[in-house]
Amino acid sequence: MLQTILHNRLARRVVSIAGTLLGVAVVVFVMLRAIPGNQITANLGTEAAALTPAQQEALQRYYGLDQPLFTQFFSWLGNLATGNLGYSARAQQSVLDLTLRSLPVTFELAMLSIILALLIGVPLGTLAASRRDSARDALGQLVSLAGLSIPAFLLATALLSVAASSLGFNPNGQGFAPLTQDPLLNLEQMLMPALVLGFGIAAPILRTTRTAILEVRSEDFVRTARAKGVPPRRLQVRHVLGNALVPIVTMTGLQFGYLLGGAVVVEQIFSIPGIGRQVLLGIQQKEYAVVQSTVLVIALAFVIVNVVTDALYRVIDPRVRAS
Repeated sequence: MLQTILHNRLARRVVSIAGTLLGVAVVVFVMLRAIPGNQITANLGTEAAALTPAQQEALQRYYGLDQPLFTQFFSWLGNLATGNLGYSARAQQSVLDLTLRSLPVTFELAMLSIILALLIGVPLGTLAASRRDSARDALGQLVSLAGLSIPAFLLATALLSVAASSLGFNPNGQGFAPLTQDPLLNLEQMLMPALVLGFGIAAPILRTTRTAILEVRSEDFVRTARAKGVPPRRLQVRHVLGNALVPIVTMTGLQFGYLLGGAVVVEQIFSIPGIGRQVLLGIQQKEYAVVQSTVLVIALAFVIVNVVTDALYRVIDPRVRAS
């Protein structure tokens, strides 16, 4: 009986993931073709108007634009099934090679951003919840408000300008250094973009931490532990914060998934060759295969993050394991 239930859950999860990815594929495919222009006009610009009908037909045949949209869509899906994500004429490389090079960069940036966000959000959220409506609570609310209000592009531009002009610190002005080649320079180049993204993500984590801790502190088991004389620090860390981890993990997982595709602007400002910048360049050049396949990879990564987050629930909360 238990094995049947587990198989049914797994089947539902697989169907849900497949449906999500198919929906993303359809939406991206339709939206790209709703944008005026195509790869021919993007490459030739105003010179595209001087093409003869025969030249236009030849170029449309070369890029596969002469086929019906239905055929283009399922041809692309068929190529995906064989591991062929397409080809980038701009980079003169396959989309798979571009993705394998850019995805680890974005993953590294996302990890650093999440670490900084947790280091900012969880302590400040705990501090704010320790004494409600006090000065420390107001400080936490102010920090979270700033993180939610200041646009990432504005903070990134200001931070980069101040660091370069006043401190003479601009490692991003050099060519990008992969972590495996020059770890020190790589971390210097990742520091400011991770700080920008981490500050924005720290805001919802801070608010989630504060709300979760306040809810847990009102539970009966916390009052019982306090009545038994449990030391305040142990009570705060083990009983309160430990039982508030589920919403914090949920928010962290959501924000991590967002970072995998939502760091486009920051990657562009700091010249980070991540997967978000790859999508941006693909849109500018109207490279359908690059954008479609890369967005689908981002969606798959987001789904994987959600699955890992669900697995963490079972590790953190025994009630989830019991259910």
